[in-house]
Amino acid sequence: MTAITQFWHEMFGPREAVSKEFEHLLMREVMREERVRVRALIIVALVIMLNISLVHLFFPDVVEHIWQGVNPNWIYLILTCFVLFEMMVHRLIDRQLKLDRDLPVYRRYVGVLIETSVPTLILSLQIQSMGPVRALGFVMPLVYFIFIVLSTLRLDFWLSAFTGFVAGAELFAMAMHYKPLADPEPEVYFHLTRSLVLFSCGLLAGAVGLQLRRSFAASISAATARDRVTNLFGQHVSPQVVERLLLEGASTESDIRKVAVMFVDFRSFTAGARLRSPQDVVERLDGAFAVLVEILDRHGGIVNKFLGDGFLALFGAPFEAEDPAHRAVAAARDMLAAMERINDGSSWPLRIGIGIHFGDVVAGNVGSPRRKEYTVIGDTVNFASRLEALNKEFGSQLLISSAVRDVLGTDCADAVALGEVPIRGYEQPMAIWQLG
Repeated sequence: MTAITQFWHEMFGPREAVSKEFEHLLMREVMREERVRVRALIIVALVIMLNISLVHLFFPDVVEHIWQGVNPNWIYLILTCFVLFEMMVHRLIDRQLKLDRDLPVYRRYVGVLIETSVPTLILSLQIQSMGPVRALGFVMPLVYFIFIVLSTLRLDFWLSAFTGFVAGAELFAMAMHYKPLADPEPEVYFHLTRSLVLFSCGLLAGAVGLQLRRSFAASISAATARDRVTNLFGQHVSPQVVERLLLEGASTESDIRKVAVMFVDFRSFTAGARLRSPQDVVERLDGAFAVLVEILDRHGGIVNKFLGDGFLALFGAPFEAEDPAHRAVAAARDMLAAMERINDGSSWPLRIGIGIHFGDVVAGNVGSPRRKEYTVIGDTVNFASRLEALNKEFGSQLLISSAVRDVLGTDCADAVALGEVPIRGYEQPMAIWQLG
């Protein structure tokens, strides 16, 4: 009894409350499965009609032997009406999906009654032509199983159980109504047992459908949770970093990558912010960041971290990127052009400085066991930061290293050499280039 109680609780016990968004997603998934079921029924009906036509064409004697003078065209009529009905149901499901609405429950039960009654109608024709004994022992009672099996795609236990009940009840009613003139007792037990088997199959199909529904629910729940984490976490770090963490977990392993590192900073932003309210400052900064980050995304870069009124961007990490230096320079040029558009007619024009270097970095998750972040470490990062700071000294907006210049080659013919420049933290002067 314990196992039965546990099974019953597992199948029909109370479930945790779910959000409207979750129910909406599950409803749409159930509707899609319902549409698959309808298509399968249409195909089955068409195949049956084709088989009957082929038998009628090539083996007319068999048709005459089976139907014995009764016009088999009634079957075509019944199946044609059935196909038209299912096409109407399919169209209704499509419309409800477009409207984001579910099918009314009563329509589903009415549909079950209509669909499952089709074999009963055909069976009545066969009984009239073949006699009750041969007809009830022929193929048509087995057709009920097609409807029961496909009812699992409704993902509703009670609909499948109702399908099995309708099939069993109608088969038993037909057997009792057309029972042959013989001892009635064995006939009752015989046909009642067959009907109970049909009903039991409906219960089993319902159990399978319920498990499928829960599998869909679990998948939707996991996907919804993943999207929620990505959206929430992605507001604090790059969505690409979130994706990597979700795929690989919070691994402590680091790797060495060839990366284009870009530092971006708003020039004289602090001085301008003193004259404005905090709300104006945040709105102006967020508006500019939105445009610049969109450009980064378009060129395959990511914001690794925001640094007050600037940010560190990467091309080539955490995922490999083709031609990261080319992408970084192209993004930087688009950023400068975008800032000109933003500043046009603005009472608070903003000016940015950009520094780009290309080289090896150590990339990975660093921090304490309780708190980590994905970052890049190495001389390439430090030098890119120094390059960006030099924009103030040269009155420029975009400086690149010799490493970037060498990789780009003829693609940056407008690069202007600024010579060997002393760099804070470096013993030897380093060659830098300015791009317009």
